[in-house]
Amino acid sequence: MNFVRSRLSVTKLLGQRCRLVTETWSHRGMCNKPQEVKAELPTAAPAEHSPRLGFKIPGYRPSEMDKKMLLWSGRYKTADQIPELVSYEMLDAARNKVRVKACYVMMVVTIGACLLMVVLGKRAAGRNESLTGQNMERKAKWREEVQREQETTIAKAQ
Repeated sequence: MNFVRSRLSVTKLLGQRCRLVTETWSHRGMCNKPQEVKAELPTAAPAEHSPRLGFKIPGYRPSEMDKKMLLWSGRYKTADQIPELVSYEMLDAARNKVRVKACYVMMVVTIGACLLMVVLGKRAAGRNESLTGQNMERKAKWREEVQREQETTIAKAQ
C-alpha cells in the first residue's frame, strides 16, 4: 500500500512541476527587453580616393595550395588571374567549396565500394565460399603446422 502511495505522490509532484514549467514557458516567450540602438559615429571621408579591390579585407597572400583551391572552387579560371593579395573570406569560401566537393567524392567512392563488395560477396556465395569456411581452413592449416613442429622437436630430442 505504501508503494502505491509513494507512486501517487511522485506523479502528483511531477504533474505539478510539469504544469509550472509549461506555465512559465507560455508567459515568458521572447525577451521583452527593448533593444538598445547604438549611435553610429560619422567617419571622416578619406582625403585621397584610392582604388579598392572588390572584396572585403585584402591582405592575405595565398600559398600554392590556396591557389589550387581557388582554381578548383571555380573562383578563377587560371592561376594568372589570382591576385597577389586575397581576402580571407574569399579563401575561406573556396576552402568550404572544395571541402564539400571532397565530401561528395568520398560519398560516391563509399557507395561504389559497397556495391563492389556486394557483387564480390555474391560471386563468392556462388562458388560456395564463405568466411567461416575460410577461417576453418586457415585454423586447420595452423594446427597442422604446429603438429609438424611438435613432431620435429620430438624427433630431434630422441
